[in-house]
Amino acid sequence: MATPLSATAVISALRAEGVRVVEVGNWRTHNRNTKGPWGPVNGSIVHHTVTKGTANTARIVRDGYPDLPGPLCHGMVAKDGRVHLVGWGRTNHAGGGDPKVLDQVVAESYGTRPVVPSMGNANGVDGNARFYGWECENLGDGKDPWPKAQYDAIVRVQAALCRAHKWSAKSVIGHLEWSSDKVDPRGFTMAKLRADVAERLKHPASWNGSDPEEDPMAGITKRDIFDAVWKTDAIGGPADAADHATNPTWQPQSILKDMQARIRSMDKRLAAQTAAITALAGQLGTGADAAAIVAATEAAIDRAAADTTAEETG
Repeated sequence: MATPLSATAVISALRAEGVRVVEVGNWRTHNRNTKGPWGPVNGSIVHHTVTKGTANTARIVRDGYPDLPGPLCHGMVAKDGRVHLVGWGRTNHAGGGDPKVLDQVVAESYGTRPVVPSMGNANGVDGNARFYGWECENLGDGKDPWPKAQYDAIVRVQAALCRAHKWSAKSVIGHLEWSSDKVDPRGFTMAKLRADVAERLKHPASWNGSDPEEDPMAGITKRDIFDAVWKTDAIGGPADAADHATNPTWQPQSILKDMQARIRSMDKRLAAQTAAITALAGQLGTGADAAAIVAATEAAIDRAAADTTAEETG
């Protein structure tokens, strides 16, 4: 059990988690506290609104309906990921629910989901006193999409509350897991949401995560980069066998030394070939023996190669 966060504390926790907050009117004092207790709190419930349009939805969850006065939640997560804070204190969001579920949430003792509720709004225990409530803009038909920005905000909101209270992700449930006569949220599973909240809680509140499909470098370590650069077959081994004996693990410095040696040798050979061809052009008109010219050219190249080797070992 925990004392509810103050309005100042919750907005700080949300912003620290990277949530974009919209403060709607007098949300800090807008509540149903005159109708019943608020706290101690034991968890957070996720809902869908069955509405369309952010402005319309924000108005409804703040003001409510003739037979169900607002606020209907503490905050509404819009399609664009912004969280509209509409009330703080007791709100009409959870209604009645199964006490067995409450016990499991308090103890954080269930597996992938709490026990299936057998009690609902009409005969269950008061959830408005025990849970934070978050409505999420969606038609609730199982077809209306959940944009990435919105889902990410839902995860961040729940992680912010869990982090502030030192709860695990098992303190987060869906309305359908609380009450036998509810089906929300539809379009994603609460098991998946709890897994994503749990992952966020492994990191600092400022963590932005990454999507491997969007970030090809996600999860790649410095060791992976080292191996990709220095242990690829495309590079090959040392220029001579001696390096294998002195450096059997083939370190980067040996690769760089070998590459430099090869480049210098190529430069020397190219210069020798150029000189030999120039000499050959001068001799063509003198009746020189073709075999002698070829031999002279090969000798010039060999001398260049020998000079390079001497420089490397000197």
